[in-house]
Amino acid sequence: MNPLHLTFAVGFLSFTAMTASRVVLSLYALQLGADASAVGLLAAMFFIFPLLLSWPMGAMSDRVGPRKPLIASAVVSGLGLMLPYFWHHVAALYIAAAMSGLALSLYHVNLQTLVGRLSTPAQRVRNFSNFSLVGAATNFCGPLFGGLAVDHTSHAMACLFIASLSIFALILMFTKGRSLPRGQCSTAPRLHIMETLSDREMRSMLITSGIMQLGTDLFQFYMPIYGHNAGMSASAIGSVLAVFASAAFCVRFGMAGLVARFTEQRLLTYSFFIGALGFVLIPASNNVVLLSLVSFIFGLGMGCGQPLTTMLMFAKCAEGRTGETLGLRLTVNNTMRVAGPALFGVVASFTGLTAVFIINGVMMGVGGLMSRPKEKP
Repeated sequence: MNPLHLTFAVGFLSFTAMTASRVVLSLYALQLGADASAVGLLAAMFFIFPLLLSWPMGAMSDRVGPRKPLIASAVVSGLGLMLPYFWHHVAALYIAAAMSGLALSLYHVNLQTLVGRLSTPAQRVRNFSNFSLVGAATNFCGPLFGGLAVDHTSHAMACLFIASLSIFALILMFTKGRSLPRGQCSTAPRLHIMETLSDREMRSMLITSGIMQLGTDLFQFYMPIYGHNAGMSASAIGSVLAVFASAAFCVRFGMAGLVARFTEQRLLTYSFFIGALGFVLIPASNNVVLLSLVSFIFGLGMGCGQPLTTMLMFAKCAEGRTGETLGLRLTVNNTMRVAGPALFGVVASFTGLTAVFIINGVMMGVGGLMSRPKEKP
């Protein structure tokens, strides 16, 4: 197994565990009697550690290489997801979510950095597109796997099944991980927040990346609540989210051609506007068929968003600082992930889920306006 294929395999197992756990832990919380605000707080718990650690973890990745952080991430994720199997309490779900987030802070930036480092400039769009296909596949497999596991076993047993994915990732890293590149020593100056934020182009990229991430996450977190309130089964909810992932997979499959035709910046603008349309249509959809159609539309828009922001950010990286720069992007994204679910959980408790989806549709529209290509003078 060559290093790039190993990166994709570990990414598939890690991201599948994450996406499945987000669905299963949310449904588990509802089954234990948690309300929308409690589920929103649970959603935020997944991203507290990524918020605090993505930037330093990116810098560490530049120095020590990816193997040890990826091994640590598999251990932490597996242990965290085993906890709700033994302790049937909402507190266990919060701890499991936080540990999954700690694992995410370790593997996410390392995997993205690996794809960039293992690619020549000519291969970069193709390899990032393929990596995004892996992510789309996990968005399909994770919710579907989690929903089926809940319906055919139990919420607690589903957590144990998800933990086994991290064990497989751990085995791969122990047996094949020495083929991955080692750390780099860089002479480039360290990143400084204020200098970075003073760069108008970089600031715009960080903001649009954060909005894109927030929209994607809120759709995935609040769709299960919306479906639960509509009387849908766990398998049906998982299927709706799997349709979203299948649409993302389809559009990412042809993303290299789309980039060649429209450019990264213009394609990002289109992604935001399609995502806005998807959010606005959700409150008008009250059955599995309509929600699946809206989910497909939303997936077409969001499918390109994160890979495009990653490519645009990677192009700005200084030599030897790829992990640190991508870690900064993930820090901004995770700020939105922590604040967004908690804030919108309160909104949902007072005004209902419809307001959540409409507000996010407006935000996606603003992101589309911000990401428009600048006209050349």
